[in-house]
Order: sequence, then structure tokens, then C-alpha cells
Amino acid sequence: MIKPFRIDIPQADLDDLADRLSRTRWPNEVAGAGWDYGFPLARLKELAEHWRSGYDWRAHEARLNELPHFTTEIDGQRIHFLHVRSPKPDALALVLTHGWPGSFLEFLDVIEPLSRDFHLVIPSVPGYGFSGPTRERGWDTARIARVWAELMRRLGYERYGAQGGDFGAGISLALGAVAPERVVGVHVNYLPTPPDPAAGIELSAADEERLDKIRQLMANRPPYQALQALTPQTIGYPLTDSPVGQLVWIAERFAHWTDPAAPIDDDRMLTDVALYWFTATAASSARLHHDAPRGGLPCPVPVGVAVFAHDITRSVRPLAERRYDIRHWSEFERGGHFAAMEVPAAFAGDVREFFTTLAAEADRSASRGLGC
Repeated sequence: MIKPFRIDIPQADLDDLADRLSRTRWPNEVAGAGWDYGFPLARLKELAEHWRSGYDWRAHEARLNELPHFTTEIDGQRIHFLHVRSPKPDALALVLTHGWPGSFLEFLDVIEPLSRDFHLVIPSVPGYGFSGPTRERGWDTARIARVWAELMRRLGYERYGAQGGDFGAGISLALGAVAPERVVGVHVNYLPTPPDPAAGIELSAADEERLDKIRQLMANRPPYQALQALTPQTIGYPLTDSPVGQLVWIAERFAHWTDPAAPIDDDRMLTDVALYWFTATAASSARLHHDAPRGGLPCPVPVGVAVFAHDITRSVRPLAERRYDIRHWSEFERGGHFAAMEVPAAFAGDVREFFTTLAAEADRSASRGLGC
């Protein structure tokens, strides 16, 4: 059963948050440390004080409630999602999937332009926000993909596209693997391409430079990733108990993974942090790092890739083409890991171009008697 859903955080939770923020115990900091030891104290105090006294959750909650929210239960888990229908009745449906430490909020600025031409389904990943917490093992990308396939079936969509970044990319590619007869194509804005010594491909100097950065990242696993992959329950305790802990855990990723020329508004970031805080999903969201398989399932459907210059890593096309049926590849000089938030016009335009091109190819095939 699909039910309408409305966000309504109890006032007691808002009061508790303000109280906890007012009683924060701050560490000292080495003079002139900057980022050398981690997130700068002055900047975090600024964010925390704004969250406590300047940020208006109720205003953001009211704006979010203007969107059509729903919940349903699939595979024993509550699933929250937005469902925005296009004015075009026969429009293709797209399921848009966020990653960590994101949320459905990542797509707010692309809903209007994309919904002109597509029906949009924007779920919260199990264990995240209003789809959390999860309460059992095994919520990996393939299981989530199967849930998405069931969700789209319940909504009446026989054919649809998938888009995602970060874990959302892995989930979208897995959806193409588990429901290839339903998924017309997958568009991703993050596609890891680890070194493949057996590939026997001569790469350009630019691709070798990208690969060097990937090697460095693989050799020096980021601390947040190691903790969430190895001990998600352990890191969940301080993040669930301390709002400043939850704040800095996410704010550091936004600081490192975004384009300095396209900063994300503090209020938008705080709303994302607040979703994790109010739903107490720090530990359950972190478990995806533990449970997600390395490598994923083979995806047989057409794939489109958008590479943004300030992302964690940039994909190497010759390596990607060894594994996927790449039909579309775009490179952008602006934007980072949260591209839909940072450069929404570029993001929406690329998604539209990929799926519009696929639809045109399908129409040409059908006109030649090759389609079904």
C-alpha cells in the first residue's frame, strides 16, 4: 500500500537539538592549523551557531511538504519517496537515487526542469532519512535495486530510466542488472574506474593523470570510509548522540567534494544534516559502506556518464567502456560530487540529453521493424 507522507518533526526534537547545540564541548585547536588537522574550529562553530539560532527548520519543512511525498513497505522496510508526475502523460519515468551523505534533497533543484519531460520517482535509500533506520543485515546495492524495481512496478511504470551518483550510481547500475527488461538506460554522475592491469589499453596522458589520482585514493583510504565500512555501529554512537558530531561528519564531505566556484548554501547543507539527525540514521546509513559489494553486478543496459571536474575522482572512459555499454559521455569544467545541487542546469540538461537520445534511437529502431 502506498500512503501519502508529510514531514512533521516533533517540537520536542527541535528543542532537544537546540539544547544539545548550546551545550557543545569544543576541543582546542592548534593556532593557524587551517585544514591541516581536520575541519577548522571557527568554521564549525559558525555552522553550529547558525543551526542553533539562525536556521529555521520549520520553514524548510514547510517547503519540502509542498512536494508530493509517499511511503510504502517493501521487503519489510519502509520506503519514503517523492513522486512528481510530468504534465506529459506518456513521459518516460526516471528513478533518481542519492548517495552518502546525501538525501532526496540533492534533487530539489532539478525537479522542475526534469519533470517537464519525465515522471520523477526520488526515493530515500533504505537506512537513510525517512526510509530508515534499517534493522537487519544485507541491505546492499542489489537488494535496494530490487526494491526500486518493485516500487516502480507498484507505481505502474513498465519502462523507466535510472540516474544516480555516489551509492546512487551503484544502485542505478544494479537496477539495470536486476530489471534489464524494464530499465531503458542508466545515467550516472559518478563511476569509479579502478586500474585494470589486464586491460592492455594505451591511455592518454590526461587519463593516466586521472588514474594516478584513483591509485592514490585506493592507497590512502579516507578515514570516514574506513570507519563506516569496518565499524559503522561504532561511529554511529557519537554521530547519533552529538549534533555537532553529525554536522562535522557531513560538512567535511561537502567541503572536500564540491566545486569552490559552486558552493552549496549552508541552509541546504544543514537541512541534509538535519534529516540524518532527526531520523537517527547515522549508523544505518553508514552500514551501506559495510554491506555494499565491491564491483557490483554486470549492467547490460545503455549507460550515460557525466564527469564533473571537482568530483572525488574522474572516470577514465576507455576503462569504463570495457565494462559498460557507454552511449553518452560528458565532461564538465564546473561541479563536483553533488552535481545536482551544485550545477543543477548542467546536470538536468545532461540527464535529459541522454534519455531523449535513447528514446529517439528506440523510435528509429521501431520504425525499421527492429523494436518490440
